[in-house]
Amino acid sequence: MTKTVICAPLRVEARALRRGLNGLGANGQAQVDVRRTGYGPTRSAAAAARLGPSNSGVVVAGVAGALTNDLRVGDIVVASEVHGGGPAVSCPSAPLLAGELRRAGLRVQVGPITTVNRLIGKGEHAALAETGAIAVDMESAPLLRGSAAGPSVVVRAISDTPAHPLASPRIVTGGLAALRSLRQAGPGLARWAAAVRPRSVLMASPRSFCAGVERAIDIVDLALKRYGAPVYVRKQIVHNKTVVSDLEDKGAIFVDELSEVPDGAKVVFSAHGVSPEVRREAQRRGLDTVDATCPLVAKVHAEARRFASDGYLVALIGHAGHEEVEGTLGEAPDSTALVQTAADVATLEPPDPGKVAYLMQTTLAADEAAGVVDAILDRFPAARGPGSDDICYATTNRQRAVRAIAADSDLVLVVGSANSSNSLRLVETAERAGTTAHLVDNAEDIELGWLAGVGRVGITAGASAPPAVVGQIVAALGGLGQIETKEVVVATEAVQFGLPRELRQSPS
Repeated sequence: MTKTVICAPLRVEARALRRGLNGLGANGQAQVDVRRTGYGPTRSAAAAARLGPSNSGVVVAGVAGALTNDLRVGDIVVASEVHGGGPAVSCPSAPLLAGELRRAGLRVQVGPITTVNRLIGKGEHAALAETGAIAVDMESAPLLRGSAAGPSVVVRAISDTPAHPLASPRIVTGGLAALRSLRQAGPGLARWAAAVRPRSVLMASPRSFCAGVERAIDIVDLALKRYGAPVYVRKQIVHNKTVVSDLEDKGAIFVDELSEVPDGAKVVFSAHGVSPEVRREAQRRGLDTVDATCPLVAKVHAEARRFASDGYLVALIGHAGHEEVEGTLGEAPDSTALVQTAADVATLEPPDPGKVAYLMQTTLAADEAAGVVDAILDRFPAARGPGSDDICYATTNRQRAVRAIAADSDLVLVVGSANSSNSLRLVETAERAGTTAHLVDNAEDIELGWLAGVGRVGITAGASAPPAVVGQIVAALGGLGQIETKEVVVATEAVQFGLPRELRQSPS
């Protein structure tokens, strides 16, 4: 059984780490060996030479000084990269370990660490911080360079800060707080060690943004450029935390209802659509609106109006509370009934059993919806469906793709937010194929315990999840060992949707 080496420069650091580990890993899939490697760069370089390249993982752990004022004593810094004495050394698995330590209750920041060859004075913090580093130590760079051929990570607990440097009387309490944090980090380091191994990664394709999501995000971006910030958006433009956060940084303000929007403001309706009542309220308020409703959702709205005007009871197959469902129900509220399961079909009471129609939320799982349609047709054989499939082409393609990778994966990671219906359906699709699956917003959401003993990981992403997040997750997995990636393509998408008229026009 391979061992992950944890390098602790000082005896007190090694003791704290051993207490935190307390035998963890000895009965797991990896063993850990805490070694005292010595204080300062010279001893660290000598220790690294003795270690040599490692394919089983190297952790550098100890205390460090903060370079920024937002770090406090006892905080943990997980290095994204380490500078000093040569080329920077990247630590791509840092987000995975940072998430694990946060879940353990520690305060954690991820960022660059710089290694110096002497203790820094009180006035030197600012100059080092200008390099982008958030913490400073005297050992990490030479220790990492000795293990650059294999997985490595750096964890440093803050013992001193710019406001309270090493010469401060508070250094004793700061050091004790740092050692407590190191001890608490022990179980997370053991889980990191157990997750280290080479892997194959199966990439489902298509994945990530669909045409409707790209259009909706572009609409908010263009509105901000054309009209200036702030631009208000009713509900989340798409159901993804990263997308919403990025747009907030640019000046978008997300609100739940129009009552939160000031008079005269610019408002964007989300990709999920809104009911006619919301449009009427905006008109009464004199709000300047831009409609980012996905054209495929707008198609379902039009079908609901058409069936209702022809005297049909419309059975809308979907999930209660979802914004798309609420908007569709609002198109013909007196003629539409929500049906969530096949059992709900028994509750339908159409005035004319011969005039029943059914429509679907666009982000449903196809097999889930098919069971409800069968129940509707069993009870109402003359029931009419949509002229073309309501379930979005992107939803269907992503479900087909996740089925294609699930059979050959030990674990499937679905990138998406918890309120994303199509992302949740991907998790369910993988689980129905018999493979464990988890929904994650980003790399920090991945629990290292999921990866222990797992050699084949499938990755997909919901239609509202940014492709960049997928790339970050693949890079993080690569920080645990060599990976071999393979694209599994089930369809090629070339759909594009045009922008609303007001954003196609040249600004006056």
